[in-house]
Amino acid sequence: MLNMIRHDGPAGTTPLVIAHGLFGSAKNFAGVARKLSETRTVVCVDMRNHGDSPWTDTHSYPDLAGDLAEVVQSLGTADLMGHSMGGKSSMVMALTRPEGLRRLVIADIAPVAYDHSQTDKIDAMEAVDLSAVTRRSDVTARLQELGVSAGYAGFFTQSFDLAEKRWRFNLRTLRAEMDKLVGFPQVEGRFDGPALFLSGGDSDYVLPEHRDRIKTLFPNAYMAKLPRAGHLLHGDRPEAFLTAVQTFLDAPDRQAS
Repeated sequence: MLNMIRHDGPAGTTPLVIAHGLFGSAKNFAGVARKLSETRTVVCVDMRNHGDSPWTDTHSYPDLAGDLAEVVQSLGTADLMGHSMGGKSSMVMALTRPEGLRRLVIADIAPVAYDHSQTDKIDAMEAVDLSAVTRRSDVTARLQELGVSAGYAGFFTQSFDLAEKRWRFNLRTLRAEMDKLVGFPQVEGRFDGPALFLSGGDSDYVLPEHRDRIKTLFPNAYMAKLPRAGHLLHGDRPEAFLTAVQTFLDAPDRQAS
């Protein structure tokens, strides 16, 4: 089972499971989870090969979807929100193992293969001399010197264990499985439940040409953009992100799509 951070909310409500993106952790969504837990229980997970969840030799989307299905089914019924890698994992779960899933929120990702790689980020993290680090800010500064943007350097450093001087990622497996991470598997299925595809207005991850593919797999999908937000839209526009997600989750079933 994945490592979970639980934020208890009112009894009798549908819990929300949150799946983070590549090089993230459950803690990335702590602020979002605390706010959303005012009206529901929120469970943030560390995805496999991240944080305190198990490290494995595989990192395919069917594997990740299976991990999420186990969490959702342990709760009985749940809503599911995923960002980037977590969004692709959530989509594959909804398409292949939807039991117990009520609503789906996908943050800034589409069910398509992308032509970029994230191995340069792994190169940078592996190039940092961790033995010489005394503060997290040292790691952030060194990543920037290695060409990582300030925003992403700070984001990655959230998952640096200063006491043990190690990254809380299985970088070896993530590098080996990168082609699967940037791709999207051929899966059969369709999720007919309500789905929100929320993307950053300044991001190029969800494009107009992806709309038909989204609607084929998720016919009750609603698509919206957050102006002045990039790929890390929950960090760029946290209040607007929260409002959009909460409005969708709280909408009556007949209006959700």
